[in-house]
This record gives sequence, C-alpha cells and structure tokens, in this order.
Amino acid sequence: QASSLGSSVQASAVKRRPLLFGGTAGLMGCASSSGSSGQVSLAAVEKNSVPRAEVCKGLEISRVVKGCWQLSGGHHGDRASDRTIGKFAVDDFQSFVDAGITTFDTADIYGPSEELIGKYLDSRGGSEGLQVFTKFCCFGADMNAITDKMVEKRIKASRMKLKVENLDLVQLYWHDYTKKNYVDAMRSLYDNGTVKAVACTNMDTKRLSEMVDASVPPVLNQVQFSLLDRRPENGMTDFCSKHDIKLLPYGVLAGGLISENYLGVPASEVKFDTYSKQKYASVLNQRGGWNWFQDLLGVLNEVATSKNTTIANVASAWVLNRPQVVGILIGARNASHVADNQEASRLQLNQSDLDNIAGVLDKGFLATGDCYDWERGTGPF
Repeated sequence: QASSLGSSVQASAVKRRPLLFGGTAGLMGCASSSGSSGQVSLAAVEKNSVPRAEVCKGLEISRVVKGCWQLSGGHHGDRASDRTIGKFAVDDFQSFVDAGITTFDTADIYGPSEELIGKYLDSRGGSEGLQVFTKFCCFGADMNAITDKMVEKRIKASRMKLKVENLDLVQLYWHDYTKKNYVDAMRSLYDNGTVKAVACTNMDTKRLSEMVDASVPPVLNQVQFSLLDRRPENGMTDFCSKHDIKLLPYGVLAGGLISENYLGVPASEVKFDTYSKQKYASVLNQRGGWNWFQDLLGVLNEVATSKNTTIANVASAWVLNRPQVVGILIGARNASHVADNQEASRLQLNQSDLDNIAGVLDKGFLATGDCYDWERGTGPF
C-alpha cells in the first residue's frame, strides 16, 4: 500500500462554437483542427520559440500558456523571488511574450489578475499578437439567475479590467451540477457578441455531453491533468476526440512539486507555503503518497539526465503529448523558468522513456473518477 503524506500535509478542501469577430453579426464557424485521431494540429513556429496549435479556426495559441492564478494572492512564497503583485507582475509578462508564450489564462475570480493583465496590455498598446483567456465562474445565487443581461454585465466587467473590446475565449465554471442552468449559461455566452469563443473549465464528461447535445459545445475544457492526476483518461479524452474538443491541462507540475527541488526530500521537510502546493499535496496523497512520489521523481530524473533537461520539462512534455491536449498551463510566480518552458514545449520523449514512467505510474493508486468530481464532493478521485 502506498504511504500517505502524514500529518505534516493538510488536505485541501473544481456543433463547434462559432467565433464572433468585432461584436458583429458575422460568424465564422470553428472548423476542425484535429490531426490524426486524438492529436492536435501544430502550426509553423520560428526556431527557439514555443510551438503553437489551433484551438479552432481563428484561434491559435502558444502550447505553453501563462497561468495567472498565481496573481490572485496567496501565492507569494519566498519574498525574494515573488513577482505576483503590482508592477513586478505587470513587468514580468514581457519576458513570457519575448519567449513566444503569448497566451495568458485568468478568471473573473482571480482577485486582481485581470486588472494586472489589462495594465500590461495597456502598456504595450493593446492585445495584438496575444491571446487572453478568462472565465465566467458561477457559484451560489448566480447559478439560479442566468440571463443574457446578467452574463453581459459580468462579461463587460472582465473586458473593462482587461482593457479589451472583445474576449478571445471565455471558460464557464459551474460549481453545483444540481443547478441545471449551465446549458443556459453556455447559450448566453454563445450569444454574447463580445465573446469570440466559448469553453469550459473543470466540467465532467456528462456535462460536456449535455452541451454537445444542446448544440453549445465548448471548444476546449480546462482540466487538471498531470502525472499525478490522469482522470481525463477515464473517458473524457475519448469523448473530446470524438467531438473535437481540446483539453487545456493545469496542475502539470503540481504547484512546483514535480521538480528536482523535492527529489530525496522527506515530506516533513517540505514547506507547503503556497495555495498551489497545499492543493496538489492533497492530490498527491490520493494518488500514492510521498514514497511513491519519490519513486516517480527518481525515474523522471533518470529521463531528464539522459536528455540534459529537467524533471519539470519531462513532466510537461509527457502531458503535452497526451491526446487532445492543445497546450499546457504553467503557473508562474516569476519569469525565472521561461527558458525551461521553451525547452519543455519542444522536448520529445521516446517509447523507452514513456514505458519507464508508466512502470511507476502503474504502482500508484488508480484514479477512477471524472475530472473535478472529487473536488466537488460528487465522486471518487
């Protein structure tokens, strides 16, 4: 039986959409951008930059996406390396863009995150050449009051904070499936003339199926997907392949836990000093515990050493090459790992590498649940 993290870790207790251009009535259908079964089409890219891929026709992104949850507060960590607030956060964006990471992901509930992105966009004269994703998150009473007027009010608030006329992509998060208005919410987002493309985050396969049946499918579903969390493989990947819905994984590096920094380190010596680390520690406990995790890090380190790269890059490459994955979110407190992000986007793992990694994965607990059901308290991990 795999060991637990122990008392030192507290378990933490989430038809294609047409693109609308310029807010007009003109529509351009999202054509299929899939390659061979389960794979995404890669766009041409300049040498030493980050490869790009199509979410759907008219929406191309960098395959590494800067996740901006870290700008919401509670992610400061070590003060010397913290660039998650104020001018430091705004200035850091340019390093990502210079490296070819042109896609940012935020949410209307991520504190000042939208405003920080807006300040950066304003400083460069607009969003040309960039792609900004945000979210429409519904909790509590909001789930009972879905109207076009309510949706427009909140979408307008996001546009004003981001300082853009139109939103490249909006992802619906719906907290309680017993409130059945999520299809209505998708329809209102579809009908909003300032939203170019509609997606979901943390939706399970059943809800995706209902949206497809209602002719309001998302172009992608942002889900937790990593070497520690393979729940998307429990039916979602096959469904998304069939209906040309892309996956945009987050949690790829488990809040930074999947790195050399934790290889050979006892759990009792680990500082779980950010929201991210606390969250993914609970996931790790479900998957196999700290001793199993050390075995995984050991194998990843062997692969990384053979390729003169890092554990984080190997873990990122593993996720990037899963079926239907259009890109990966990398949450960053600063721009110190931008060069690694570039390398990870191009790293190729051979069959021997994959087999060695699979040998350790198979020794952990097998996840049986669907995406985010465990976090909602509606199903197993």
